[in-house]
Amino acid sequence: MPAQRESFDQAPRLQRDTAYFEANIGSVTKAEDLVADRRLLRVALGAFGLGDDLNNRAFLRKILEDGSVESDALANRLTDSRYLAFAKEFGFGDPTGVRTGDPGFAERITGQFHAREFEIAVGNQDQALRLALNAERALPETVATGSERTKWLRIMGDPPLREVFETALGVPRGFGQAPLDRQVEEFSDRAQRQLGLENLSELEDPANMEKLVKLFILRDQVAGFATQTPGSAALTLLQNMRPVRA
Repeated sequence: MPAQRESFDQAPRLQRDTAYFEANIGSVTKAEDLVADRRLLRVALGAFGLGDDLNNRAFLRKILEDGSVESDALANRLTDSRYLAFAKEFGFGDPTGVRTGDPGFAERITGQFHAREFEIAVGNQDQALRLALNAERALPETVATGSERTKWLRIMGDPPLREVFETALGVPRGFGQAPLDRQVEEFSDRAQRQLGLENLSELEDPANMEKLVKLFILRDQVAGFATQTPGSAALTLLQNMRPVRA
């Protein structure tokens, strides 16, 4: 995997996008300027897994200009927490001001962009592995601070992370319609029973992260097998059977 990632990072298009972003983002001081530059915006959105919104410029400008502080800001009213992280990172609408010129800002965003692009490339071959890679990258920061309830709300508000936990813990997809406190209670209870997690900060331990990822991949594969038709399921079994030696 490290060798594949290193090779991927050297792709000419990725190198060009990175160089352009790092050379130009420091001069962007208004949200309207960012959304007007498609190349900059593509990297910025890609860093947060929001690349599908590239053409939603009015919506993105509103997200950025509202900022992340006020309770009525658009990013704070959306269930997908990635928009809040996006608005907070750039700071266009926050009292502390725009952060695009801060030391290390450009490199931090392009680093996230590279990681997300690699995950997309992996997902073209195996979507479950893409989600697992995303979880390994994003979870340590997600669970590093805040109360236990806050950590669960962050996970539940991040669609890729939520999918990993729903699958790994066997939480029904329709459970997202339940009251938030009920959801937190259910996720927390299942994580304790199935993964032995008393606190989500324990996922900063690689051994606990590995348990989560293995359980997710196993249950994803079982679910995929269960949805096959009887004929295709039988074929899969036959293909995976090893010949018995005399």
